[in-house]
Amino acid sequence: MEPIKIVEYQSHHQPYFESFNRAWIEKMFVMEPVDEWVLTNPGKAILEAGGAILMAEYNGTVAGTVALRKVDDKTYEFTKMAVDENFRRLGIAEALSYASFEKAKELGATRVILYSNTKNAGAIKLYEKIGFGHVPVEPGAYERANVKMVIDISKSTQE
Repeated sequence: MEPIKIVEYQSHHQPYFESFNRAWIEKMFVMEPVDEWVLTNPGKAILEAGGAILMAEYNGTVAGTVALRKVDDKTYEFTKMAVDENFRRLGIAEALSYASFEKAKELGATRVILYSNTKNAGAIKLYEKIGFGHVPVEPGAYERANVKMVIDISKSTQE
């Protein structure tokens, strides 16, 4: 049995989705009103708007999450990626990333974008490793975003 299993979000995952993301946001930044809304209402904020949320389990324990926010019919934003501190460096973030690309393809996407911050250097290194490329950040995206990246998922996304 593989230790990492990616599953579709269910409403009982909300406390994990919120706590995993709240931990890194509050540690590195300040919670923005949009963060509070998404973390406390992921069904309305992400799912009802046409997006998706994936959860990672490690040996049966919920260990991480990522969301795909629908931007338009061909573009999804990779957002709210978080792995519980007790489960880092086990390949969970990478597994969630590749699974999110497959999910985005199922939803009709050809590209995935993300916003980040240079303070989150480890995450940016991962994103570069899995194929995201840097593009300019448009004004007014997010207060904390000083990095924007994009990947074309219409091609193969995993080696």
